[in-house]
Amino acid sequence: MQKATLTLETLSCPSCLQKIENAVKGLTGIDKDSVKVLFNSSKVKVDFDSASSSIEAIEKAIQDLGYPVLKTKVKAP
Repeated sequence: MQKATLTLETLSCPSCLQKIENAVKGLTGIDKDSVKVLFNSSKVKVDFDSASSSIEAIEKAIQDLGYPVLKTKVKAP
């Protein structure tokens, strides 16, 4: 599992947090228990299996909801 932290533009409402969390959890290869959307710092933390998912897929899922991803950090296991 790889750990990723994605920095988003400032989140303005708690319901945004729920939408992002649900979109990321719906992807293949995501450790659903690891998904955390940090409202105050506008970050998404997630563990994913790089064999069945990619950071690009996670970014796309968030951006498709209308939330620009400013920065992404991935830590190798």
